[in-house]
Amino acid sequence: MKDADKEQYLKRGTLAVLNVMKDLLRYQTLLMANFSRGQFISRLLAADEERVIFDLGSNALDNELALQSGELNIAAETHGAKVEFSLQGLTRIDYEGLPAFAAPLPELVWQIQRREFFRVNAPMEPVFYCHTEWPDGRKARFRLQDLSLGGIGVLLDEPLPEGLTRGDDFKKLRVELGEYGQFEVTAKLLHIGERSTVTGKNETRVTPRLSFRFTVIEPVQERQLQQVIFALERLARDKANRFQ
Repeated sequence: MKDADKEQYLKRGTLAVLNVMKDLLRYQTLLMANFSRGQFISRLLAADEERVIFDLGSNALDNELALQSGELNIAAETHGAKVEFSLQGLTRIDYEGLPAFAAPLPELVWQIQRREFFRVNAPMEPVFYCHTEWPDGRKARFRLQDLSLGGIGVLLDEPLPEGLTRGDDFKKLRVELGEYGQFEVTAKLLHIGERSTVTGKNETRVTPRLSFRFTVIEPVQERQLQQVIFALERLARDKANRFQ
């Protein structure tokens, strides 16, 4: 992104930054905290003109390394924007009787309004399925290919029904995510396409592919989905590192 384009997304000054923090608090948005020797998932607990307070990570070693790092880079995906900021001067405190991290309120925050949300590929094993009904009322089952806070991409194991068109509404689309649970949303069909793969017999197999945009998603579902995206992203990164 060009610097001129970035400037419009910059929130600078105590009031503007604090407003972003209060939104993260209101919606209990998950935070991905990255530092030089690791990362952990957290959640904002409090924020005022002086400081921000947020949860420790689930791993004691990560927490110690974060304290030693001197700087944390925080990223959060909300339904309407991506938020990024850096924290320095991290300390460990007691907050409402429990250990927590505290750091001075950042001087600036990037809040990037997004048309396209970060997408993560679904694992090949186990397969995650989505269940819904076609516009004609017949039951449908899809294989989840990728997901984001804005929608999903799916693959079909059967031909497309006649009359299916872009813009069709799906009032009950249930996305099953194995050990991560499931959620049901309303969605709109955005794109009808194909996915081509080459089989072991050197034959080209064409599979219908559909893209959906979520039209209604509850805050609790958004938080659940964000946690799944973080988890799948970490699994993919760990897998890639093993094969390097």
